Amino acid sequence: MLNTAILPASWSGPLQSILRIMLGLLFLAHGTTKMLGFPVSQYTPAAGAMETMTMVTGTLELAGGVLIVLGLFTRITAFILAGFMAVAYFWAHAPMGFHPINNYGELAIMFCFVFLYLAAAGPGTWSIDAKRR
Repeated sequence: MLNTAILPASWSGPLQSILRIMLGLLFLAHGTTKMLGFPVSQYTPAAGAMETMTMVTGTLELAGGVLIVLGLFTRITAFILAGFMAVAYFWAHAPMGFHPINNYGELAIMFCFVFLYLAAAGPGTWSIDAKRR
């Protein structure tokens, strides 16, 4: 039988961990820009303009991002964040049009489905969850 694997199967756990860590860091950046004003981006609220929704989303992004990076309570956190991103897509992006490329919703969709994957697959080998088992 011909082995067509490009990478060894033994790399799947560490690569899953790297995916989780990078996903968490990217998600965390959305939380830090909303809650801490760093780095300044299009998502940084104007001074004194912290609305309730911005505080809720920023808190979920900040706390959820940290938990995902650490690999702590990964499955439940990823499941909650997948739902959060689905709601974010339908509330913030879908009203601007059908196609994600035109309504700027690709990132929300990508976050949603990668979080959903982690909720099912788990955190990978390099995580606090794996150490606790």
